[in-house]
Amino acid sequence: MIFSDFLRSIAQFDDPRFRRVLWRSLGLTIVLLAAACLLVIYGVNQLLSSALVAGMIGEQSWLGSLFNIGGVLLTIVLSIWVMVPVASAIIALFLDEVAQAVEARHYPHLPKQAAAKLQDQILVSIRFLGFLILANIGALILSMILPFLAPVVFWATNGYLMGREYFQMAAMRRVPRTQAQELLRRHQGAIWCAGILMAIPLTIPLVGLFIPILGAATFTHLFERLRALPSG
Repeated sequence: MIFSDFLRSIAQFDDPRFRRVLWRSLGLTIVLLAAACLLVIYGVNQLLSSALVAGMIGEQSWLGSLFNIGGVLLTIVLSIWVMVPVASAIIALFLDEVAQAVEARHYPHLPKQAAAKLQDQILVSIRFLGFLILANIGALILSMILPFLAPVVFWATNGYLMGREYFQMAAMRRVPRTQAQELLRRHQGAIWCAGILMAIPLTIPLVGLFIPILGAATFTHLFERLRALPSG
């Protein structure tokens, strides 16, 4: 059933609202990555221009260029860990737009939902970003200690957090927080599995940038399916 939720979300990528959110989030993510690269280059140049380092390197300008290239490459590699939570937090700003598109196509019987206030969306995004960055820093440290477990740690950590946060964001659009948390508690295994399904493609360059939108759509389907189940 989780796969059917995922496949229905993929099938809706012909929806202009999905593509609009995708381009906005991709644009913001690329701008942030470019800013991070420029910041690294600036920091390396400042370090190389310091008297102590300049005295050690001398006139070897090629070495400075090598440090710059290495810093940018390191930033891009680390972006697999850092830009994923950033992209996910950006998508959280547009969650309502994705969820409304899913509901309009698949659940037209639902009453129209008022758009969330921008300040509420920003707070949710900041909270989500904080959770994901802290978890990914912990996962990155653990992966350095146990590199052979790196993919499993990444998938399990992000799967748990994405499942938990996306489900709650989808659920709280329609039900009170207490009811959303009860559904989360009752179906936490299925929600974690759905989160892992979202987390696995995050390690694939570029593909991972599509996942937050699919996650928002998939968990909208998942929520509607789970709340229709008998509580017993």
